Amino acid sequence: MKDLKTILQQVEKKTSKYQSPISVIALLLILLVTVRVTAQQTPVFSEYTYNAMILNPAHAGLYSEAELVLSGSGFGTSIEGSPQTQTVTYNTSLNRGKMGLGGGFMADRIGVSSASKFFASYSYKLRFGHDYDQPRWFGLNPQVLSFGITAGVLSYSEDLMELGMQNDIEFAENLQTTVPVIGIGFLFNRRNLYAGISVPNILGNSWSGEKGINLSTPYYAYFGLRIFTDSMEEFMIKPNTLIKYEEGSPFQVDINVLLSYRQRIEAGIGYRSSSMFNFLAGFYAFDNLRFSYSYNYRTNNSPITNVHGLSLSFRFGRGYSGQTL
Repeated sequence: MKDLKTILQQVEKKTSKYQSPISVIALLLILLVTVRVTAQQTPVFSEYTYNAMILNPAHAGLYSEAELVLSGSGFGTSIEGSPQTQTVTYNTSLNRGKMGLGGGFMADRIGVSSASKFFASYSYKLRFGHDYDQPRWFGLNPQVLSFGITAGVLSYSEDLMELGMQNDIEFAENLQTTVPVIGIGFLFNRRNLYAGISVPNILGNSWSGEKGINLSTPYYAYFGLRIFTDSMEEFMIKPNTLIKYEEGSPFQVDINVLLSYRQRIEAGIGYRSSSMFNFLAGFYAFDNLRFSYSYNYRTNNSPITNVHGLSLSFRFGRGYSGQTL
C-alpha cells in the first residue's frame, strides 16, 4: 500500500508529463484511490444512518419487519470520475427475532477505479426484552446484543488505459481481480444508546491474484445516543460518531447529529475528518416509506467535488411506526 508521501511524489512527477487538465484530474483521482484500496468507499453519514447493515452485518434483522433500501450518491457533478455509489439491500428477522438474514449489492466508482460486491449477512441476537417506558411512537425499540457475519464476492478493477498514458509502464495495462469477502460485526443496542464494531473484509488481500492491486482491511467503531429534548418526548437528538482505522491511511472520524420529530421529519449535519461536511434531510411517507436527501460538501481543494445523494427505504408490515435506530 502506498503512503501519502509516495502519492504526492507521484503527482508532482507525473503531472509534469501530462499537462491536459482532464489527464491531470483523472491522474489525481486514480492516485488518491491508491492511497487506500479498500475496494469500497467509506459510506457517508446519510448512508450508514439509514442502512447500517452496509457497515455491520449485526444489524441484519434488527427489527421484526423486513426492510428494503435503495440508495445512490454522486449526483449533480460535472467532473467525470467523481465518486459514485449505488446500494441495494434487504434484511429480515427470523426465529422470533433471535436471528437476522440480509443481503445486497454495492457498486462504487471513482476515477477509473470501480468495485462491485454481492453479499449475504447473518446475525444472532441475545435479547434483553423491550423497553415499554417510552413514547408510543418510539415503542418496541429492540434491546439486543447482536453478532453478525457477512460473506460475498468482490470484483475490483482499474481501467488505467482510459487515461491514455500507455507510454508509462505503471498505466500500460488494466488491472482486475475478483476475491471472496468475509466480515464480522457486533452491535449493542438499548433505548438511549447503541455501539458497534465491524471488520467488513477480514481476508484483506490474501486471495487477490493481481499484484498491482492491494486490498486493505478497514476497521470501524461507532456509537450514538438518543436524547429526548422536551417533556412531551416528541423531539429527539441523535448524536453519533464513526471511527475508521486502516493501515496506510489517515485516521478517520465522523461526528454527526440528527434531529428527529416524532419519526416523521428529520434533519442532520455531519463532519468527516477528511474536510467534508454532510447534510441530510428526510421524511416518512405513511408508515412504511422513508425518503432522504443528502449533500456532501468538501472544504478543501480536492479534485473530488460536492455531490448529492438519495435514499428510499420501505419497511414491510407495521413499517417505521414505533421503531427507530
